[in-house]
Amino acid sequence: MTTETAAWPEGRVNSLGFAKPPHETRVVAAMSGGVDSSVVAAMLKAEGYDVIGITLQLYDHGAAIEKKGACCAGQDIHDARNVSDAIGIPHYVLDYESRFREQVMEDFADTYLSGSTPIPCIRCNQTVKFADLLATAKELGADCLATGHYIRRSDGPEGPELHRAHDASRDQSYFLFATTRAQLDFLRFPLGSLPKSEVRELAEKFGLQVAAKPDSQDICFVPDGSYAKVVEKLRPGSGRGGEIVHLDGRVLGQHEGVIHYTIGQRRGLGVATGDPLFVVKIDAPARRVIVGPREALMTRGLLLEELNWLGQGSLEEAAGNGAPVLIRVRSTRPPVPGRLGYEDGAPAVFFDAPEEGVARGQAAVLYDPEGSTRILGGGFIARPLPADERVAAA
Repeated sequence: MTTETAAWPEGRVNSLGFAKPPHETRVVAAMSGGVDSSVVAAMLKAEGYDVIGITLQLYDHGAAIEKKGACCAGQDIHDARNVSDAIGIPHYVLDYESRFREQVMEDFADTYLSGSTPIPCIRCNQTVKFADLLATAKELGADCLATGHYIRRSDGPEGPELHRAHDASRDQSYFLFATTRAQLDFLRFPLGSLPKSEVRELAEKFGLQVAAKPDSQDICFVPDGSYAKVVEKLRPGSGRGGEIVHLDGRVLGQHEGVIHYTIGQRRGLGVATGDPLFVVKIDAPARRVIVGPREALMTRGLLLEELNWLGQGSLEEAAGNGAPVLIRVRSTRPPVPGRLGYEDGAPAVFFDAPEEGVARGQAAVLYDPEGSTRILGGGFIARPLPADERVAAA
């Protein structure tokens, strides 16, 4: 037994929640090459943890590097390697391209073709990062996997809980609702209590070359911002045209494929009636884009799929009791009040006041309404429940 181990008081936990000294705690740091994950690795190394840096090669470097800011471009792998060398930790690059294509890119294309609007960053966290990478970290003998996400994990009476980041402008809870309790047991988020400005300052303090690197904004496999081009590439011939139809049944024009449209879209419809029109529904099997007035975008509730429940008790109990929740249907929107319940025998959420422009395939994330920061879970929107019966019938 070393002097340091002997001096570690019984029952004391380190900053990551383990009852042993940092140098006996192995941490795999997921390193994207950006400032956030680089600071996580540097912080943990400075605290004395046994840190291993891992970067995932998710998409062809040559294609992605043409777009600055893409999260998995070749430059990012280079930056992650340089940071690891600078702070003195081993670093590995894992080729996850085939997994990423199958679990994220293929799903992205198929979701668009079904008339839904996908969120590939959620799917990536749910599969490649918090399933595949997490399993690899365990194989390396790690005690936990640490990431640069702005979200907080805390231990509650029923197990680990997920909470919004202290810095509301950086909070990433919308993209992490699918994280399970089993995954939370193994995950750590050291930046959840820090503002972005302090993270930049820490990067400077540690002398990291990425201290001033801009944040990634783009989906890494959409280097030119054209979702339709990516879908066409993955699913050749998918851009089959069809009709643009008004809610009242009038055929207003033709389109070149449902992949070019999303719920709530107003611009680029290619039709004019004198009144503002919005995409209110996409009927992919019939290749119809249905448009109507803004009020037709209102939604009274949602049926969800791939539900993940992190609240107390069971989801079925909460739905049966009509439990109040806050509901977020877009990452850029604040949560709004609603309640859990049942629709057609399945758990559903209902808004206290109708919400506008809810798209199938997006996520609905549920929060504790009692002044808490806790994420209760959520799911992908399987079917919006329109407030306008004409939309339901269209």
